[in-house]
Amino acid sequence: MKNSNAMKNPKPPKPPASLSDEAKGWWKQITEVFVVDDPAGYLLLGTALESFDDMRKAQAVLEKEGMTIKDRWGQQRQHPATLVLRDSRNLMLRSLKALNLDIVPGAPLKGGK
Repeated sequence: MKNSNAMKNPKPPKPPASLSDEAKGWWKQITEVFVVDDPAGYLLLGTALESFDDMRKAQAVLEKEGMTIKDRWGQQRQHPATLVLRDSRNLMLRSLKALNLDIVPGAPLKGGK
C-alpha cells in the first residue's frame, strides 16, 4: 500500500459486515490514508482487522476472568484466552506488516473509531 499523498485511493470497498464498529473505523481510516493496490491487499486488511476483533474479545474475557484459571485439581493454569490474545495479536501484526504500509517516520497516526 502506498501513502495517499502520492496517489488518490480509488473508492475502497465497504468494510466487511462481520467487523466490529472499532475495526470498521480502522478500515475506513486506513483506506482513506493508504492506497490498496489489489484484492489481496483488502484480504490482508480484513484478516488483520478480524484478528484485531478476536484480540479485543480475548482482552475482554481476560479482564473479566483474569489471566489464570483453576484446573480440576485446583491448580492455577494459564487462561486459554491468553493464547487467543497472543495468536490474534501476532496474526494482526503479520497481516499489517504484509500490507507494507508506507508510513512516513514521525507522522502521527490517527486512532480507531
